[in-house]
Amino acid sequence: MARGLSLVAGGAVSTRSARAEPRPVPAGAGERWRLPAPSSPTLSELFAAHPRDGGWAGFLLAQLDRSKPLLWVQERMAILESGRIHPPGLPGHELIHVEARDARDALWAMEEGLRCSGLSGVIGEIWGDPRALDFTATRRLAVASERSGVAAFLIRLGGSANLSGARMRWRIGSAPSLLNELDQKAPGLPAWDAELFRARVAPPGRWSIAHDASAFHLVAEPRGRALGEVERLSA
Repeated sequence: MARGLSLVAGGAVSTRSARAEPRPVPAGAGERWRLPAPSSPTLSELFAAHPRDGGWAGFLLAQLDRSKPLLWVQERMAILESGRIHPPGLPGHELIHVEARDARDALWAMEEGLRCSGLSGVIGEIWGDPRALDFTATRRLAVASERSGVAAFLIRLGGSANLSGARMRWRIGSAPSLLNELDQKAPGLPAWDAELFRARVAPPGRWSIAHDASAFHLVAEPRGRALGEVERLSA
């Protein structure tokens, strides 16, 4: 490992849902649907609606299978500002956790991990807008992911949506859980406010969604294209 990195084996995941072809979102609230996704593994970015909103983790993990280990890279500032992942909180997931000294080391660890086809996916958490995280760095991650067939997810905490080589860019916020039909005092299905503001394979849009044991489904009518936040960038 490079200087400044520590490796911890813990408790994993996979990204086979990223292979699904995009489908149109149904008009009726509550109907099941498949998230817009690239036709093959590549780099996606997830922006937290608030720097300390961890809803993106549930949204992402709900899409991953558990057949192979998952590499999860956190840079030091992301850990200090948003917290370290807790492997026992991910039951059934075989997790490889890397703590990186800074964004440069985190990006290096992600790119090295993407060369391993035995992983189900690579997640990297970056805080803010470090100089090392530029278009070239994201482009390298996208190419490495597409060559190996291992999906990559770059988590942007407190960062701005600057120029990026990511094929899909989401903004994810936690939403109140749904009502529990069996016990109204207990939490129901987890829910999110999900905004796709840039993608090659699907038009931008914003949805309120929930997830049960098998699939995502709408809990409110689609709100159409993102308002004033659609990037007009060509990758």
